[in-house]
Amino acid sequence: MQEALFWEPLTAGRVLCNLCALYCQIAPGRRGACGVRVNLDETLYTLVYGAVVARHIDPIEKKPLFHFRPGSRSYSIATVGCNFRCRHCQNFEISQQPKGQPPPLPESGGVDPQVLCLSLRDLEARIPGDRVAPEEIVQAAQRSGCQSISYTYTEPTIFFEFAYDTARLAAAEDVANVFVTNGYITEEALAAIAPYLDAANIDLKNFNDAAHKRMTGARLQPVLDAIRAYRRLGVWIEVTTLVIAGYNDSPEELRDIAEFIAGVSPDIPWHVTQFYPTYQLLDRERTPLATLRRARDIGYEAGLRYVYEGNVPGEGGEDTYCHGCRSRLIHRYGFEILSNRIQAGCCPDCGLAIPGVAM
Repeated sequence: MQEALFWEPLTAGRVLCNLCALYCQIAPGRRGACGVRVNLDETLYTLVYGAVVARHIDPIEKKPLFHFRPGSRSYSIATVGCNFRCRHCQNFEISQQPKGQPPPLPESGGVDPQVLCLSLRDLEARIPGDRVAPEEIVQAAQRSGCQSISYTYTEPTIFFEFAYDTARLAAAEDVANVFVTNGYITEEALAAIAPYLDAANIDLKNFNDAAHKRMTGARLQPVLDAIRAYRRLGVWIEVTTLVIAGYNDSPEELRDIAEFIAGVSPDIPWHVTQFYPTYQLLDRERTPLATLRRARDIGYEAGLRYVYEGNVPGEGGEDTYCHGCRSRLIHRYGFEILSNRIQAGCCPDCGLAIPGVAM
């Protein structure tokens, strides 16, 4: 069992978790909202260090990252758990898995060391996944010919300790590190891992705090703060908005999102992606293509230079165009690159530099 980072003791045996913007105050024998950080004997532990429940080799475009090492592969890993409770989560089987488990110990202090040890072992046994070391992940990425490791599928913030140790080793081996994240991380934690992070795709689910709380269980403002912080700390970022009918598809809301992103930087790519019914939102329709087209137009009107339509392969909204001369530079079908005309990071027709990493 690994002691957690970013916490401090409170009174009456409680601890304060400073890892994510929920700032959970966790009573003895209880977990935080993520379900994977537990207060035992007035110490905060992470239950998921090295407990990798999913690992795959993905195209980097799947994250989605379209302006970061296009055409490369990324070794992608996750543990169970998440600090959000999104009603439309596509990976709810693993993101919400720990939240249905009973609390580990009675809510009382003075835990006997032997009982504590048994409880820790029992808790670890309840967490699915292969227990692996950070070195194994880095070596697997290298053997697979992957240029990066992506911490994805669930929320990487909640398996921060394992991601941090892995990212440090990967950076030393010239393997890039990528977060696919909801952005609900404290600036203290982000500042610690940012030197080892090369890119992040951040979900910006809407631009209304009340609706954000209803859909995710969390406030909007920390996500906006994180987008600014990632950019300020030098991490390449792209932003994704899953467009859902009746939730965030009004022109006004899409314009608010686009204008916010453009205000951080017009070079940030915005992915507006198609929703399909899943988890607790089985009553919502699949997002019409026309809605995505409208969102894309709104993004351009707001000053964004690169807006992409996601989950609609073959419809033309996945291609990269020069923001100067509008020549098509990268032709995509889904996550596959069919052609890439970019030369030394620049448009071959007008010479304009295309923002991104290893374009």
